[in-house]
Amino acid sequence: MGKTIKDLVFKDNFMFAAVMMDEDIAKGVLERTLGIEISRVEVSYEKSIVYNPEYKGVRLDVYVKDQQGTHFDVEMQVANEEIKKRARYYHSQIDMELLLAGTDYANLPNTYVIFICDFDPLGLGKYKYTMKQIVAEDPSYKYDDGCRTVFLSTKGTNDDEVSESLRNFLKFAGADKEKASDDYQDEFVSKLQKSVEKIRNSREMGASYMKLEELLNDKFKAGKAEGLAEGHAEGLAEGRAEGEKALVSLVIGHLSDIAPVSDNLEQRISSIKDLDKLSQLCKTATIVSSHEEFEAELDKMNL
Repeated sequence: MGKTIKDLVFKDNFMFAAVMMDEDIAKGVLERTLGIEISRVEVSYEKSIVYNPEYKGVRLDVYVKDQQGTHFDVEMQVANEEIKKRARYYHSQIDMELLLAGTDYANLPNTYVIFICDFDPLGLGKYKYTMKQIVAEDPSYKYDDGCRTVFLSTKGTNDDEVSESLRNFLKFAGADKEKASDDYQDEFVSKLQKSVEKIRNSREMGASYMKLEELLNDKFKAGKAEGLAEGHAEGLAEGRAEGEKALVSLVIGHLSDIAPVSDNLEQRISSIKDLDKLSQLCKTATIVSSHEEFEAELDKMNL
């Protein structure tokens, strides 16, 4: 059985998106990430997380605009799955939406794609990675096309290089359910904890989460059925990919309830492509009492 809404923590995609609908919280996250003050932000509900009965176009990232027109797309990442190209795709989607809405090239706003990663995306031990473009022939030239990509890591170790407020936020962002209720001695984190608890106890949000789980399950089944029925390899691959991703997330989520999942174990799980074995491991993850016990099961299955 999958998680209920009461099992969710901030780093679970649904909870993350729901908490970030609070514009003050979204503003606080951006300020800590970028190290600047922002007077006001506007969260685009229809582009972030959709609660309509049809659940069409569901997104679990958060789409924000500030008072200067800068657009921010923020997403929680728990698995290291091609995030560099994923960030590239997000930038292209933002620009395409703006251009289709009638924005001229010259008036495209600055855009940020921010991924909050529960792993070290570049393996350099940093809490924050800011990507900038350069001119290879003359690195001193300040090339700026308005696109900015930032990866945050809950696994950073360079405490002296980032603010205490950012460190506290990232420690909370990566916390499992047991650690998520700790006292972080941080007013903003306390606000996040209260928001998470409010959402856990909301009947409306609980119904939305259940509906979303049904949708994702139906989407996987439909994709797989379409691929089988029509003999389209692409449709089958898409269905399997959706299923693999969903099951890997569930396995990691269950194990996170025991203790933080190591990068090595996460990569080991993510490398499994057999849906039947992933389904079996999902059940196993709910009954083991330690990661060592789970890894022993992986060894038995030669995975």
